[in-house]
Amino acid sequence: MKLKNLSLIILIAIAFTACKPKDSFTIDGIFKNPGTEKKVFLFGMQNSQMVAIDSTNLSEKGEFKFIRKTPSVDFFRVSIGNHEFMLIAKNGDDIKLEADLANKTMAYKISGANEVEKLSELNALRNNFAKQVEKLQADFEAKVAKQPQNRAAVLEEMKPQYESYINQLNTSILKFAKDNKGTLASFYAMNTLSPQEFEAELVTFADEIKDQIKGNATVDAFIKQMALLKAVQVGQVAPAFTINTADGKPVSLADYKGKYVLVDFWASWCQPCRQENPNVVKVYNKYKGKNFDILGISLDTDKAAWLGAVKADGLMWTHVSELKDFNGETVKKYQVQAIPASFLIDPSGKIAAKNLRGEELDAFLGKTLR
Repeated sequence: MKLKNLSLIILIAIAFTACKPKDSFTIDGIFKNPGTEKKVFLFGMQNSQMVAIDSTNLSEKGEFKFIRKTPSVDFFRVSIGNHEFMLIAKNGDDIKLEADLANKTMAYKISGANEVEKLSELNALRNNFAKQVEKLQADFEAKVAKQPQNRAAVLEEMKPQYESYINQLNTSILKFAKDNKGTLASFYAMNTLSPQEFEAELVTFADEIKDQIKGNATVDAFIKQMALLKAVQVGQVAPAFTINTADGKPVSLADYKGKYVLVDFWASWCQPCRQENPNVVKVYNKYKGKNFDILGISLDTDKAAWLGAVKADGLMWTHVSELKDFNGETVKKYQVQAIPASFLIDPSGKIAAKNLRGEELDAFLGKTLR
């Protein structure tokens, strides 16, 4: 009799599992302390952009549910008010999402599938550092409240600790991505890093996953972009170009072969660029007689504004522009996504360094141009 009962239980369990839909995924969620927020949105990836694909209302208990289909494992985001919760899903997943909307760190729990379990691990890692930064921020505000006149000094005092937390977090994210290579969670982790600071690591990562993660449009776009970026890494031959000066004279990168040249992308409207210009002027005056030159490439579209800034900032080297903002062919060729951006090219035409600023540029040239 006991054996028959046990067999019946097993059959029911098998039947229940077999009935679980495999052509869709489910997100069951609950939000604590939602306040007046009732509308929950589900976002999905389309053309590498997050767009709203579904919505529902919270129940009186703060519960909600989405059932969707996806061609392959992909990124999704649940949003309510100003709160956003990233997850990864594929058909057949039964995902549980839980969050307290009163939590300032926006921590959340997800479970129910391998990818979301990995994402949950990453979230826990990031939340731990978020709590440390939050405590540091509270300490800063407390000290400033007592000594408001010393705000700058207090900020300078606490800055090393903040930078230490960020460095530790970045190191942990890199380790997580390495340990979980081949998953979308590792891809998501790498894309939380600064693309400027970790450009080389992102390029290497793209090479490593191109045969491991296939069929995901977002990953495919990333791999394609990194392949273009790989062409302008340190050690690569700098892409050739020819751009006109303001009076129509063509200037080529080849004109500078045999010397070090700083190819400086900037614009009159870019405040960080204008703030950096005095440092560039100082470096130019110091090293211009030591086989060193600068070529300024402006992203301006307003010719008068460009030339006005050149004169106002005392930029005495050669200047060219396609007058096309970020849409210029040379800007695209060098994968410039933000300015200021610079490439120090050696006498053989190879990229020797990228995005050196102020003292870093001075030190590099001082060591190189002997």
